[in-house]
Amino acid sequence: MFHKEGHKIIAITFILVAAAIIIAQFYIDIYWLKTLIQVVFLFILVLILQFFRNPKRTTQITDENIIAPVDGKVVVIEEVFEKEYFKDKRIQVSIFMSPINVHVTRYALSGIVKYSKYHPGKFLVAWHPKASEENERTTVVVKNASYGEVLYRQIAGALAKRIVNYAKEGDEVVQGTDAGFIKFGSRVDLFLPLGTDIKVALNQKVKGGVDIIAN
Repeated sequence: MFHKEGHKIIAITFILVAAAIIIAQFYIDIYWLKTLIQVVFLFILVLILQFFRNPKRTTQITDENIIAPVDGKVVVIEEVFEKEYFKDKRIQVSIFMSPINVHVTRYALSGIVKYSKYHPGKFLVAWHPKASEENERTTVVVKNASYGEVLYRQIAGALAKRIVNYAKEGDEVVQGTDAGFIKFGSRVDLFLPLGTDIKVALNQKVKGGVDIIAN
């Protein structure tokens, strides 16, 4: 299964790859060159298909747990001052996605979307300390009964040139369902209430929609 955000790119890539393979087959007589061109274009197609894959995940829905919104590696767990929405201290948990990770963003908890805002910005590498404040990003706050308000932030990386965010203020959302997509490498930050019991460790790999971040 492939994410809907990739359907157009996949179709265009497939047409270009097919054209390149056909042209190489009929118009290039040098065997090794023909083979190289065909293999390279097939490899490009495989990369695109791999990037936009959208595997089905089974989420155990509960108000007590915050689940991983994306696949990737936990790169930050620290107490910070969140100055855009809360304007107070929160626990930040950041997950970095490499280009080979699934890039679907899923809701980390069920609730009502209280805030959703897009910020244009730079394209620093996603692990840069200032990426959370200076890169292109979206900020979304979801409120539920157990946690109150939880903020997550999609952050573009050096390769990511488009963030897709489906959250709209007033929406009632369900934990584990599709919240958006970030194209070609990125990061997601979670901002949780102080005292939250964090269940992951630095450098731990997590699976979006499945693994528990906190409870």
